[in-house]
This record gives sequence, structure tokens and C-alpha cells, in this order.
Amino acid sequence: MQHFIFNLTDGDRVTAESHLRAKRWRVGPDERHREALAPGDLVLVFVARTGEFVGRANLETGFLDPMPAVPAAPGPAVSGVVLGEVEVWSSGVPMDVAVQRIDPTGSNPYVQANAAGFRAGVVQITVSEYDIVVSLRDGARGDAG
Repeated sequence: MQHFIFNLTDGDRVTAESHLRAKRWRVGPDERHREALAPGDLVLVFVARTGEFVGRANLETGFLDPMPAVPAAPGPAVSGVVLGEVEVWSSGVPMDVAVQRIDPTGSNPYVQANAAGFRAGVVQITVSEYDIVVSLRDGARGDAG
């Protein structure tokens, strides 16, 4: 099992939530990690415009080109993945909070290079990085209740 970030660069939180609820995520055929995506992998969803992680899911499929059509969403065929076990978070995890927890000394050049945002639509991350973002989300939810 691998861990990834799906980086939404051309939309807002509402767009990300729409894709999550439809259980489909577009992945361009030119994405670097598209062939590495496999059923069971875990993903975090990041919205570049707001700089926050807004949900998570697991993959039910690897990269499909094209994805099976959805009768309720007519339009051109697109490539991507089918999602399962989707969580849409009512309050997101800000990137700067995640970076502070993942690399508190600011010494990891990979983390620091991505601190301002991701250049790719699919970014592979470590289990630890994934777990830290989820724990930040769980901590925020626990504080609110």
C-alpha cells in the first residue's frame, strides 16, 4: 500500500468535495505517479487555492484511461481513479500546520520545497506524512467536541 496526495489546482473546496462525493478523481495521463496508483492505496486531498487538506479516501482502482462513464455526469471521457471509503472533512488541515509537524526543524529539503504547495497533481508521500495529517485532523475534531 502506498500513500499519495491528490492536489486540486484548478478548483476550490466545493470542487474537491464534489469529486470526493462522486467517488471519482481525475488524474491526467501525463501525471508522473499515475501508473503507481493501485487499489487499496490511501490518498489525502489538498486544495491549492485554500492551502488545506480537505479529505481522504482509498483507491478502488488504479489509473484508468478513460474512467467508466457515469450516467448522471455526461461529458467527455476523462482519465482518473475510482475512490472508496471517502471522508470529506468539515474543517481542513492547513498546509503550514502539517509542514510544522512533519518537519519541525525545517531540515528536510523535500518537505520544505513543497511547503508552499505542490507542482504535480499526484504526489507520493510517506506513511508517516500521511499519518501526521490524519492525526492533525483527528486532533482538531477532538478539540471541537
